[in-house]
Amino acid sequence: MERLLTESHSGTLYVVASPIGHAQDLSPRALETLRTADLVLAEDTRSARKLLDGHGIDRRTQSCFDANEPARAAQAATLLRSGASIALLSEAGTPTVSDPGYRVVRAAIAAGARVVPVPGPSAVLAALVGSGLPTDRFFFVGFPPRKAGARQGLLAQLRSLPATLVFFESPHRVAITLADLVAVLGKDRPACVARELTKTHEEFVRGTLAELASRYASERPLGEVTLVVGGASVDEREGDGQCDEEVRGRARALLASGLSARDAADALASETGRPRRETYRLVLDLRARE
Repeated sequence: MERLLTESHSGTLYVVASPIGHAQDLSPRALETLRTADLVLAEDTRSARKLLDGHGIDRRTQSCFDANEPARAAQAATLLRSGASIALLSEAGTPTVSDPGYRVVRAAIAAGARVVPVPGPSAVLAALVGSGLPTDRFFFVGFPPRKAGARQGLLAQLRSLPATLVFFESPHRVAITLADLVAVLGKDRPACVARELTKTHEEFVRGTLAELASRYASERPLGEVTLVVGGASVDEREGDGQCDEEVRGRARALLASGLSARDAADALASETGRPRRETYRLVLDLRARE
């Protein structure tokens, strides 16, 4: 159990959400925090300087990105112990959410400092509520793996989740990720490609996974992209449990023989008469688990 820290803290780390596009989304509280902080730790000092200058704020900034975050976290802890206030700022959105900052937060807690979130813009929530998909339960995946095998394995693990899925993805990988989503989750899942959230060219493209995969196979979306995918239906969740152990054993043997996931799925479909989509899901699930 973590040591409880209440009255012993000296400095304060503010985790400040910044606009993901629309400049007016920066809250009055966030502005006041940036005005009064002793130091602004920024993922990108150039964009931070532009944001601060735009609001007439003159504060010292230091970079804090993946490569130098361990060193910055140690420096921040020292400053916080001396009573300083630090604002943590990512290039856009909320720090630590698919952005640097986690190590700084952990170091602040270990130093006995207060950690105060200053909430605001979030691409995850903006895409979710604009997608038209269920919002009562959702799972934030972040950026899926770049390598096909790892990506497909992750999707296989998520296939039976009864929650809306939210992904970040780079524009040039949207097509291959949608193709994998169709292969692993099925072509009929409702989904949405949310693009350029809060910006001038904000766009929500809604449809089935198959429809979206077909569109983006020949069209690269411009700007920042968030993918939202409907969760597993009751039938899908029950179907996943209907594959008997004999079929699973044969799938394990095919994989052990050195076949790729696709070839093993083809062989299993031919041997069992099961739909190829079902055997492919099974093979990916086994490979991810074992």
